[in-house]
Amino acid sequence: MAGRDKENLFIVTQVKDNYVYIVDGNIHKVENPKYKKIKHIQLVGECSNDFKTRLMNNYKISNQDVKKEISKLQAN
Repeated sequence: MAGRDKENLFIVTQVKDNYVYIVDGNIHKVENPKYKKIKHIQLVGECSNDFKTRLMNNYKISNQDVKKEISKLQAN
C-alpha cells in the first residue's frame, strides 16, 4: 500500500502467521520472494483456479508463470 512496491501487483505464494511471501516474476522472483506483513498489502483480485491449485499442491511455478498470471489480473 506504500513504499516502492505500491503500484505493482504481486501474487501471494505462502502465508505464515501474520506474514506473506509475495512474488512478481521480475524483481521479486519465485526463488527469492519478498516477506511482508499482511497488514501492509491490499488484495485486489484472485488468481485462476488452475494457478491456485498448482500453488496449493506445491507444484513448481516459474517466474514466467507468475508474469502470465499477473498480466491476466491486470487485464480484468
